[in-house]
Amino acid sequence: MNQSPYVGVSWFRPMLARLSDEEHRTATTLELFFDLCFVAAVAQVASAFEHELSEGRIGQGVLSYVLVFFAIWWAWMNFTWFASAYDTDDVLYRVITLVQITGALVMAAGAARALEHGDWTVITWGYVVMRLAMASQWLRAAYCDHERRRCCLRYAFGILVAEIGWVAAFAVPGNGGIGSFLALAVIELAIPLWAEHAANTTWHPHHIAERYGLFTLIVLGESVIAASSAVRTAWDADVDSGTVALLALGGLLTVFSLWWLYFNQDAPRRLTMFTTAMVWGYGHYALFASAAATGAGLALNVARVTGHGTVTDQQAAAMYTIPVAVFIALVRLLHRHASRASALADIVNVTAVIAVLGATFTAVPVLSTGIIAGLLITATLVLDRRGAVKPS
Repeated sequence: MNQSPYVGVSWFRPMLARLSDEEHRTATTLELFFDLCFVAAVAQVASAFEHELSEGRIGQGVLSYVLVFFAIWWAWMNFTWFASAYDTDDVLYRVITLVQITGALVMAAGAARALEHGDWTVITWGYVVMRLAMASQWLRAAYCDHERRRCCLRYAFGILVAEIGWVAAFAVPGNGGIGSFLALAVIELAIPLWAEHAANTTWHPHHIAERYGLFTLIVLGESVIAASSAVRTAWDADVDSGTVALLALGGLLTVFSLWWLYFNQDAPRRLTMFTTAMVWGYGHYALFASAAATGAGLALNVARVTGHGTVTDQQAAAMYTIPVAVFIALVRLLHRHASRASALADIVNVTAVIAVLGATFTAVPVLSTGIIAGLLITATLVLDRRGAVKPS
């Protein structure tokens, strides 16, 4: 069912389930474009998050960041799994996907106001646009795929109910508060579990792993861009070049190590059953959020050495070391059963997490974190080598 983008696009194809063992299944250019537009939203959220932290509004900033990032991640995740099973690549499919991308860009435009001013108007409407477009995709799949019609209808119905809830909460003063957000988030998270109970969609393990890997790659890249901008600002401010160089070196070592650590895993081996796949997929919420927060944390530390912001040195350090520790821990937890040398690797991983958190209290937390992350990669390579040469 792979359709070449160079031989013309049909206006309408039956939206039938693709094979879960289809050979040579890779991400399409539309999916890559989708990811790129979503990362624009991630960049806006991370930038607003760093601003909140630098102003000393740490508690409010973290809470708002967690909530806004959930909306971005959940919309991205739903399209990713749907496309893995039902990508027809016809004109109608492309147009509806572009509508979803428009919703993502609207969310990006409203991200800063949501974090800095608690104004969720723009981001809520962007989210609703995306989710209603997603419901229309599921209704189309229900019309064409008779075998999984009940599953597809459950997805569409669940999304529509959730969106009614979001709009209703938006109409309440204060947007219903954190309680209504959490209740609606639980409903959203429950929709796939309820729908797949009727019949499993035919998502492709290797395709899903590639899509998650690409998004991880782009988010880490966004962290590098944010860090580069912050370092340039520091140099322009005539800050001691040695201090800035140590921050830049520590940031690069960290991001390079996080990339290496994530892509050293064999994710498709983890995606063998729906339950484990859902745990793996849902767990990436915190992993993506921590990757984006790492860039914001580095920017915060650079701002600190330039004399900007109201946070203390230790608070700035914690805003960098905690996301890195979360990322390292989650990579291990989400891929643990798909890797070798589990017991010893667990010890090494836990040690690295504790050491990164301990780096918060050092004189050079960013550089210390980068060195620890680099040592973790070295230890991982040694363990992989030992596991590879062991007799089976």
